[in-house]
Amino acid sequence: MRLLLLFWLPCAAVAAPLDDIAAAYVHLTLEAGVREPGYVDAYYGPRDWQAAAAANPRSPGQLRIDAAALRARLLGLRDLAGESLRRRDFLAAQLRAAETRLAMRDGVKFAFDAEAEGLFATRPPTQPLADFDPLLAEIDRLVPGDGPLWQRVDAFKDKVIVPPDRLAAVMQAAIAECRRRTLVHIPLPAEERFALSFVTAKPWSGYNWYEGGASSRIEVNTDLPVRIDRAVDLGCHEGYPGHHVLNLLLERELAQGRGWIEFTVYPLYSPQSLLAEGSANYGIDLAFPGDEQRDFETRVLYPLAGLDPALAPAQAKLNRAMRALSGARLTIAREWLDGRIDRATALALTQKYLLVSPARAEQSLKFTETYRAYVINYGLGRDMVQARVERAGADPALRWAVMRALLSEPTLPADLLK
Repeated sequence: MRLLLLFWLPCAAVAAPLDDIAAAYVHLTLEAGVREPGYVDAYYGPRDWQAAAAANPRSPGQLRIDAAALRARLLGLRDLAGESLRRRDFLAAQLRAAETRLAMRDGVKFAFDAEAEGLFATRPPTQPLADFDPLLAEIDRLVPGDGPLWQRVDAFKDKVIVPPDRLAAVMQAAIAECRRRTLVHIPLPAEERFALSFVTAKPWSGYNWYEGGASSRIEVNTDLPVRIDRAVDLGCHEGYPGHHVLNLLLERELAQGRGWIEFTVYPLYSPQSLLAEGSANYGIDLAFPGDEQRDFETRVLYPLAGLDPALAPAQAKLNRAMRALSGARLTIAREWLDGRIDRATALALTQKYLLVSPARAEQSLKFTETYRAYVINYGLGRDMVQARVERAGADPALRWAVMRALLSEPTLPADLLK
């Protein structure tokens, strides 16, 4: 009993200040969410804390001061190791992001790279748009014909638009298959569930609203016609093994399993989002390696949608080629938000390098207007998660094991580089 007591006392001594700071961080995040609707992406902690935040939120300026003070307290904690050290570093990064976002709300202007680093603990690499020109030439050969390349690509991809009256069935089938493949490698609680709905007038194409208790609401935006390849992409990204699985694992393993209150809240503008978006995008390839997405679409989704399965191989080949263009979105966002190009130029470059129609370019730019440096989390985040997972080797079981660990721990962008 004496040995147990001697072991417990230092653990309690370490946990107590971390627990206090974590609780203060949650209160601060909830109040920042009152000051900026949409800042809190998910919360499933004590309801009275949420009510208290709504009743008497601090000003953005005071919240910023208090976030800096909390981070200083954290960094003053010494002799931490293992889980306690990772927990401290995670909280410190989250608080730095809160300081950055609160400064932005207070009118401070950051350059794109500084904003990305402050919010998401990552300075994105610079890639000139000219680097993508050889990819455009390759795609030009895949979709020959007259007219601008974006127009030819757009028309080619519009051949596989899912009819609106079949969209629900196609999405449900895709999500079910994403879930089936994820369950082989990541056990999920029996009560986990999601509700699927279709919405309009949003700057995004899909969104997962995690509601706690292993439950999510997945929304698909139908402002623009939904092409068939988006069904699996959204099913994995928003659901399995994407946002739904990430949030339920954090809730189960950290908030409930270890009593870490900081994991009951998810501030959108924080390093958590690089892992969330990056793992959700890489999760598509993890669940459907090689040609398995194309094969599943051909066998199941095309017939459900009433589309010709013979279109699937060429569509899949084009999609693979276009994925390499995703970095152009980051470059265009940086140039536009830093004021080196105007909005009309940003739209034209989006059409040229992302090969989309004017309507889809407008939707992409509206997202950038709304979420700014958040755009780094998709392509760069995916690349970082992919590199970390695939260092485990080619064995799918090992890759899934690494992915599960990343989703169940206080993972920071720097951890993906280790």
